Amino acid sequence: MLYALAEATPRMLKTTPFHPRTSALCEGQNWRRWAGYVAASSYDLTHEREYFAIRNSAALLDVSPLYKYHVTGPDAARLLDRVVTRDVGRAAEGQVLYTTWCDGDGKVLDDGTVARLGDDRFRLTAADPNYRWLGDNARGLAVDIDDVSDTIAALALQGPNARVILEAATGASLAALKFFRLTTAVINGVPVTITRTGYTGDLGYEIWLDNAGALAVWDALMAEGAPHGIVPTGLLALDIARIEAGLLLLDVDYVSARRALIEPQKSTPMELGLGWSVSELKESFNGHRAMRAEAKRGAEWKFVGIEVDWPSLEELFAAKGLAPRLPAQAVRASIPLYDINSGEQAGYASSTCWSPILKRYIGLAHLQARFATPDTRLHMEVTVEHHRKRALAHVRRLPFFDPPRKRA
Repeated sequence: MLYALAEATPRMLKTTPFHPRTSALCEGQNWRRWAGYVAASSYDLTHEREYFAIRNSAALLDVSPLYKYHVTGPDAARLLDRVVTRDVGRAAEGQVLYTTWCDGDGKVLDDGTVARLGDDRFRLTAADPNYRWLGDNARGLAVDIDDVSDTIAALALQGPNARVILEAATGASLAALKFFRLTTAVINGVPVTITRTGYTGDLGYEIWLDNAGALAVWDALMAEGAPHGIVPTGLLALDIARIEAGLLLLDVDYVSARRALIEPQKSTPMELGLGWSVSELKESFNGHRAMRAEAKRGAEWKFVGIEVDWPSLEELFAAKGLAPRLPAQAVRASIPLYDINSGEQAGYASSTCWSPILKRYIGLAHLQARFATPDTRLHMEVTVEHHRKRALAHVRRLPFFDPPRKRA
């Protein structure tokens, strides 16, 4: 009987330390699951205002569900250099590295950031659980690995007004904080770490703090941000922004080598457009032989942007007596792409959306290398009144949106 009761008891989703504020603001109660937590898809009934806050004013996002690990000790840098593709040992204190990590065959397991908090103190963020993977690679090393995923809260403040809001909240200038660097500050009496990072491709910062101070920091940012158009923002708006920025998403734009069922589902950093993140200076790290061999022969696949030709799309819908219809939200689905001459499948789009700021129908795509040259003409499959059609599309360089303020 006890066993039956245990089996019938559902596993509860967790809430972030900001949930007392986010739940009260979520007008449509539009939630989704993220790493075992509930996260707001949108606060308004639609995500439009939130998207435009990212691009025109400031957006505040709860990103606490990210997996977070503190790696400390004399061999902390050595462990991370063994695991990730970037050169951690050369990173300066206060620097943040975006990186991938791979299996022994050079296939990507996950991507995230490594922040150097001190000489032998680092924080790694990830989309997937990686505690066991780090532990397996730490054998024989003097290093401690702490899973702080549930004890460190995180906010992303993104958009053109992000800096002025954060400076008002901290009482300190952030003019000297460079892209992918970090600093410490105090917000409403709460010590925080601020990194100049984000997932929107815009000017932005991420704020890291102990759970106990979460509500005080949220309240301060919202109060200081009110005159500057701050808007609590959910994942639907973020999805469009990250596609415009050419930023890939695990389980959507690539499959972790841990979960791939067949070899073609796996990807290398070079195939994901991240060849630049593979260190040429480190002697040895997981998958280094396979990655360096690939660098010599060239990748079989390329990760690129795709833009659908609007007149072509309009013509397909007009033939059915309709105006073009596009999804209001970003589409996380595989959509075939074809060579315009032979009809051979050239690859597929993994994320697509209508870009409100660019006024273009765009996507992130995996193409066989011979089809991936910018401006190459392809066909993309579209559905028009329940019929599969093919619209003209062009290969584009990523990112689609890259404002100077992001790095300035």
